[in-house]
Amino acid sequence: MTKRQANKKIVPGIRMERMAAEGKCIGHLPDERVIFVPFTAPGDLVDVQLHRRRKRYAEGVVDRLVEPSPHRVEPRCAHFGTCGGCKWQHVPYRMQLDAKEQQVYDQLERIGGLEIAEKRPILGADKVYEYRNKLEFTFSQFRWITREELRSGEEISDKRGLGFHLPGKFDKVLDLSECYLMGDLNNRLRDFVKEYCMTHEGFDFYDLQAHHGLMRMIMLRISSCGEVMVVLMFGEENPDKQDEILTAVRANFPEITSLMYVVNTKLNDSLADLEVRHFSGREYIWEEMEDLRFRVGPQSFYQTNSEQAYKLYKTVRTLADLQPTDLVYDLYTGTGTIASFLSKSARHVIGIEYIEEAVRDARKNAELNGLTNMEFFAGDMKDVLTDDFMAKHGRPDVIVTDPPRAGMHPSVIEVILRAAPKRIVYVSCNPASQARDLQALKEDYDVSVGQPVDMFPQTHHVENVVLLERKENK
Repeated sequence: MTKRQANKKIVPGIRMERMAAEGKCIGHLPDERVIFVPFTAPGDLVDVQLHRRRKRYAEGVVDRLVEPSPHRVEPRCAHFGTCGGCKWQHVPYRMQLDAKEQQVYDQLERIGGLEIAEKRPILGADKVYEYRNKLEFTFSQFRWITREELRSGEEISDKRGLGFHLPGKFDKVLDLSECYLMGDLNNRLRDFVKEYCMTHEGFDFYDLQAHHGLMRMIMLRISSCGEVMVVLMFGEENPDKQDEILTAVRANFPEITSLMYVVNTKLNDSLADLEVRHFSGREYIWEEMEDLRFRVGPQSFYQTNSEQAYKLYKTVRTLADLQPTDLVYDLYTGTGTIASFLSKSARHVIGIEYIEEAVRDARKNAELNGLTNMEFFAGDMKDVLTDDFMAKHGRPDVIVTDPPRAGMHPSVIEVILRAAPKRIVYVSCNPASQARDLQALKEDYDVSVGQPVDMFPQTHHVENVVLLERKENK
């Protein structure tokens, strides 16, 4: 080992063995400890710079790719390795699917101690690029300077940028020249707005540390119907400049069907508690699935991969196996898309959701689709879903639950157990928290089916649907 390597804590010649959670690969150090390294592929031989060492494992980054894996493919995006959004562009899609499927079942069996009667193969995506229907771009007065720029030694005269936050760095933004998560409109719109603001006076980019500046963020939505929503976020009030840039966007992008803006002086970028102001077009766009239409506003939650969301919802509906007499509870219902899918097969559907705006959207969507056998309630799940609530509205025959990444509160699980539905369909974006919750339910329920669904190709993220059926002796 050279002096340079010793100073940088570099371990040479690590062979990466298999893909693991969070988009990393696993290898072993000379002392047999496991090491996790991102942006590597099984079979890579790499020199690894250590940056975190623990008693049983270590983490590091690639210092040098000594011998590339035969499995490697050429990443499509120029920002691969820096952006962090698509950590698996360098491995074939089939390998991505196999890794996700294995991780789902490993976590259910290892963390939850579960026996899964039927482990179905993962449902892959037909589109592995340009599949997202929503993107957000952040302006930065002081963008991230890449390693290549630093190595070039050239003076950087303009540090403004527009792009994505780097993983784990709220105040660092990578300036984008291309992105393949969405169709080319995202590139044309982003480049136009950035160029306009950099060549016209008065459009200062937001300073993410000092918290000031006019241009703060762009949100872009494109529906499966081809409708386009753009929301510009400004960091301060400036009516003349706001009108100027909005007018320029409208003139250059006639495909925009909904153009709006917000003024945000908070320390975070969330739209949830902000007034969204209408500029032109409608105040919403339409999404469609089968014979259902959903009105999606700037603050609405909607699955960001429309095509895979359809596969996911069909899976839920099939596993729920509803009868015309069934009462269904849809927990964490969001804007009621799953509830709407189930309503025509059930006697009645009750949706519960924390976010009041989402509940308003759910009620509106039910009305627009002529669905009269649905009710929606807003509030914290552990406060709404109680024994008194069920005594008033009826005990469910089937429960569908799609909680946030942290899973369900223990008190919610207790109420579900007392409700004793004959079937539970549990949808999760985090198989680890799902496994923990299923462990709390397994005394009363058998895990009949597991069905992973890939919502986000080129990333390590995966959704999983599990069917639980009440044991006969319970």
